[in-house]
Amino acid sequence: MGAREYTVLVEPHGRRITVAADRPILEGALAAGLNLPHSCKSGHCSSCRVKLRAGDIEYPNGVPLGLTPQEAQGGNILLCQARARSDLVVEARLIASVTDVEIKTLPCRIAQLTPLAPDVMQVFLRLPAVETLKFQPGQYLDILLDRGRRRSFSIASPPHDSDLLELHVRRVPGGGFTDGLFGTTPVGSLLRIEGPIGQFVYQETASPLLMIAGGTGFAPLKSMLRHILEAGISGRPCERPIHLYWGARQAHDVYEEGLVLEWVRQYPQLRFTAVLSEATETNAPHHRLGWVHEAVLADHPSLEAFDVYAAGPPALVEAIRTDFPARGARSDRLFFDSFDYAADDIAAVRSETAPVAHLPSDG
Repeated sequence: MGAREYTVLVEPHGRRITVAADRPILEGALAAGLNLPHSCKSGHCSSCRVKLRAGDIEYPNGVPLGLTPQEAQGGNILLCQARARSDLVVEARLIASVTDVEIKTLPCRIAQLTPLAPDVMQVFLRLPAVETLKFQPGQYLDILLDRGRRRSFSIASPPHDSDLLELHVRRVPGGGFTDGLFGTTPVGSLLRIEGPIGQFVYQETASPLLMIAGGTGFAPLKSMLRHILEAGISGRPCERPIHLYWGARQAHDVYEEGLVLEWVRQYPQLRFTAVLSEATETNAPHHRLGWVHEAVLADHPSLEAFDVYAAGPPALVEAIRTDFPARGARSDRLFFDSFDYAADDIAAVRSETAPVAHLPSDG
């Protein structure tokens, strides 16, 4: 006998969905094709925050870290962690340009595997000739595995060059799927994907851009950068000033540095800074030591004029969400994509005594 099910009315969409009592509400919404705002799926980033208008919910693991006491007292809940305990009415943010995109489940084959770093693999996926995946720069897809498991990966290729879908996959110690990509899974293997998913998408404005990547958080920003630089806004050349900051442990972890430097030479509006947290010296003029969000703050005393796009581990996203508004960054111009491990990969990593913090969800 399956778990009890409840009905959730999602406003202002006017959509009624059915969710199982033992699964996150967000999971039920995505399964119904309703692409609600979300990012990390682990309760850290608060992107999936909605207002609970009616009904009761429960958090199996306690109130998530991404929800402040004030937000909880105000009736806010995080859909990625909340389980329904009655029929519900919730009020979500409406992003029409994203929610109008159809979420598809499609077969694909691995067309190419290229190591970018010792622990990062560039994966190209080929869809069947009769299928297309319409997406926006910054969105992600899920690879569907057995026993209902799934792994989320940002799409690194832009919509105008999507014959092959590009992913950047970090190897997770003990993660069966990523271990296979680095060894036993051959080119030509058949996979099933679901997408596009996610609200972290490029917004066309004239404001200068700050783009901040942590590790493989470069992937969705690569999609955005190629869209901006190669296609331009509405097909016209784009002259928005852009400063890309890429935070990593060591220089070799900035795994597509050569490509970015070529962009810098080709597009005068683009600047690039790599910030290394575990290096002891720099070997290039665009290298800095320290934490990437602190480098941004050091360079920009005022953030009022900027659109900020940040993708990386929860600690990076939380630091930006906390510190940047004090420098004038507007909340409606801060866009986040928080990477974290999938739940079953967290267990695998802990069994290997590897650190969980500061690593993206590439398992």
